[in-house]
Amino acid sequence: MRIALLGAGRIGTAHAANLRVHPEVSQLLIADSDAGRARSAAELVGAQPAGDVDAALAAAPDAVVIATPTSTHAELILRAVDAGVPVFCEKPVAGDVRQTVDVARRVAESGIPVQIGFQRRFDAGYQAARAALRAGEVGTLHRLHLVTGDPAPPHANYVPLSGGIFRDCHIHDFDIARWLTGTEVVEVYATGANRGAPFFAQAGDVDTATTILTFADGTLATVQGSRYNGAGYDVRAELAGTRGTYVVGLDGRSPLRSAEPGAPPSAGPAWPDFWHRFRPAYAAEMAAFLDLVAGRTGNPCPVADALEALYVAEAAELSRHERRPVRVDEVRGDDVRLTHPAGVGSR
Repeated sequence: MRIALLGAGRIGTAHAANLRVHPEVSQLLIADSDAGRARSAAELVGAQPAGDVDAALAAAPDAVVIATPTSTHAELILRAVDAGVPVFCEKPVAGDVRQTVDVARRVAESGIPVQIGFQRRFDAGYQAARAALRAGEVGTLHRLHLVTGDPAPPHANYVPLSGGIFRDCHIHDFDIARWLTGTEVVEVYATGANRGAPFFAQAGDVDTATTILTFADGTLATVQGSRYNGAGYDVRAELAGTRGTYVVGLDGRSPLRSAEPGAPPSAGPAWPDFWHRFRPAYAAEMAAFLDLVAGRTGNPCPVADALEALYVAEAAELSRHERRPVRVDEVRGDDVRLTHPAGVGSR
């Protein structure tokens, strides 16, 4: 396969490294609005610089990987789809709900596969927990608890452009909640606080958040997050049911310290960031995309699933502002549901 990778920043270069060593990738073209950055990334992984995005798309690749800024995602997805080229794109699909709906509809009409980057679906722990739930080992699920804690806040310049903690950060939790349970979220109750730097409040955002999700079958989930988790990068999921409890992300590098006397210490240093925590998942995610391009599997994370997670994030933001429970259908409006329930994908 000839793959064009658009965007040579941190995540783009990481994807490039995974693509470059895949046995089915015969040529990797790297493009960026900064030609020098594209050359540097290409040299780093042993790929071929392609100049700008136009040049990369004109090279007629077999597939496109988009890791450019959010504001360019929708346009680039549709340009590739119009050319009949399969796409992998980092989340989000677009900058708002309306544009995301438009992209989802056009992609669905085209029949061209577009996979969105929600790497937690490819993490071994989340996959094992999902399998245990479906096999009945958890029993009837009564409670789901999700945590996302960043060890340090993002740069102040990023926050006003991020879309807020629910759209930027917790959208991963909302996606994995649907994927784990196979059930849709119908109601959201969210709140937040600012305990750190003033630039979050200045941008209309919060640095700490708690969300209660109610699923269609009555199951409850709690989602907690912080931009100031000083112990390290903490991403976990706890599935508690009538037969057992499974925890994802509880390992020797979890940034947790037991207060019980005599409890053993962690086996190693805490995870410093998302890349180190999910490195194998990112590799598996890109391998799954190549399987999709080759026609060996269905789409493990279609645009329609990303839209459903965005609806939950929109409901959470509205709930925080209005201090009330919000039905997801309130933010969906008259939009037609574009996926089967709970975005099970093919994994």
